[in-house]
Amino acid sequence: MSHSIVFSATGGPDVLRLVETSIGAPAAGEVRLRHTAIGVNFIDTYQRSGLYPLPLPSGLGSEAAGVVEAVGAGVDWLAPGDRVAYAGGPLGAYAAERLIAAQHLLKLPDGVADETAACAMLQGMTVEYLVQRTYPVQAGQTVLWHAAAGGVGQIALQWLTAMGVNVIATVGSPAKAEIARRLGAAHVIDYRAEDVVARVRELTSGQGVPVAYDSVGKDTFQISLACLAPRGMLVSFGNASGPVPAVSPLELTKHGSLFLTRPKLGDYTATRAELEQSSQALFERLLDGRIRLAPSHRYPLAEAAQAHRDLEQRRTTGSIILLP
Repeated sequence: MSHSIVFSATGGPDVLRLVETSIGAPAAGEVRLRHTAIGVNFIDTYQRSGLYPLPLPSGLGSEAAGVVEAVGAGVDWLAPGDRVAYAGGPLGAYAAERLIAAQHLLKLPDGVADETAACAMLQGMTVEYLVQRTYPVQAGQTVLWHAAAGGVGQIALQWLTAMGVNVIATVGSPAKAEIARRLGAAHVIDYRAEDVVARVRELTSGQGVPVAYDSVGKDTFQISLACLAPRGMLVSFGNASGPVPAVSPLELTKHGSLFLTRPKLGDYTATRAELEQSSQALFERLLDGRIRLAPSHRYPLAEAAQAHRDLEQRRTTGSIILLP
């Protein structure tokens, strides 16, 4: 028997339960995968809480690394023993083992550790599409990134700095400010101690930034709009503080004919070609050292609820993984 985390009702972290599961043989097109490390992301908390509704009961988690145990008919590009990772597909990564369609899996190159992959795939490919495709940032530009000491933020700081981009990073404590500086932020704003809008305007000679990346949501949405230059873009890609209230299109006019987008990774990795392109861009940066990444926090699979508590209460920095 194996073990997995499931929940039958939405709510706080206490709804998560560790249960025994029986894993059968893979069907055609499937792989039986033994997880070695499992990524924990903010979207997991949205699904558990009911912000993003799911049919219940449900598993949880969309990112992990592991070793192929068996392959089903038609899977000729993977073999038992192969190291793989994924970010996407049906939920169920919070498990020691699972069956998963081979189309979601990516072979891990030598030099990318399982723990690194488990905390890099979803967050790293998110950074890739945000800075290279949602708004293609150019060297020399100055951008605003909220929650810069979080998992996505730490990857973004390294990615953008390597591109020659100046990042204005917002954080919530002096300790997190030090992390952002160490990872290359040109300027760091502690939003608990400073006026973010006034500081951004000062740093940009009153012009504002061409793009603001905001995963915080409700608490920072209006701040982000006010920091943008005319015809700038607000990329709202998360709800850490709660969902953004309804916005009138006239609000975008008032701030200077702004653009607003609410993207998600699945729409940027919808085809196999897009998935491979995004992951390859990430692997290249991990292998050549432009991005250095390791999990900041490790929890046993059975303590998934505690991992969620710590994440939601902002007691973590960087990336979180579960270990089966």
